[in-house]
Amino acid sequence: MCTVYLTGCSSIQLPTRSFLYELHRAHVKNIPWETIDIFAGKPTSIHVRESVQLMINGRSGYCFHLNGAFSELLRSLGYQVFWHRGGVQPVGEEPRIDSFHLGLTVSLANEQEEERWIVDVGLGDMPYEPLPLQAGAYEQGPFTYGVKESGIVKNGWRLEHDFPAPFIGVDFAPEVVLNMEEFEAKHDYYSRSEDSPWANLCLVQHRHASGSNELRGCIWSKRKKTGVEKMEILTKSQWFEVLGDIFGEHLVNYSSQQRDDLWKKVLRNHEQWKKSKGL
Repeated sequence: MCTVYLTGCSSIQLPTRSFLYELHRAHVKNIPWETIDIFAGKPTSIHVRESVQLMINGRSGYCFHLNGAFSELLRSLGYQVFWHRGGVQPVGEEPRIDSFHLGLTVSLANEQEEERWIVDVGLGDMPYEPLPLQAGAYEQGPFTYGVKESGIVKNGWRLEHDFPAPFIGVDFAPEVVLNMEEFEAKHDYYSRSEDSPWANLCLVQHRHASGSNELRGCIWSKRKKTGVEKMEILTKSQWFEVLGDIFGEHLVNYSSQQRDDLWKKVLRNHEQWKKSKGL
């Protein structure tokens, strides 16, 4: 599965810390976080087998697809993986654990003690590599992530983002979740409700070793150590070129008509957004 699902990683190895790092980097580098299918009215299942097939077929998704598939890959390679309920805290709102995020931890045994790692390929622009499940600040490229005890649940933990960012951090519950049933209603809300934040926002995010890329509607943002550079994209050809060349998303299961419809909706929403801002 490794050579098909994750291009760029070496041959299959024993489940070590170094191989875990390699797998995590390869996943984040090659598979973006996105809301395209929801935005286009083509939501996909979060059943783990279907999420794995989605990745193998060159597509992507958001946290339930990405972390669900990655956990299956890790387990197939001998890693001990645990699912947890998580909650993303947007800027200006309170911390929460509402099961709108699927979190992963991995347990690794060494000669002295068990190591626990935060492994998350489903947060868009964070993190690039696994993070130890212990309090501290961890620098990865232009970002510094914080790990601390959660203030809203006993024995839970919190992963804090670096600014500027659309969300402040993520809190996780320590209890282990055994199946996707916990997240089905949340996915149904995200993918089918008129109130879903993704129903009218085409968003694609992607981490790499030295920064991140984001395509929010027609605005392409590139974050580096030197700051954030933004570019407005107003032609269909350039938009799909950026989507494919920068984010690796070629929409392999979209027809020509579906691509046209997607672009028209992206551009229409962008023009409405500019008008609302007086731009």
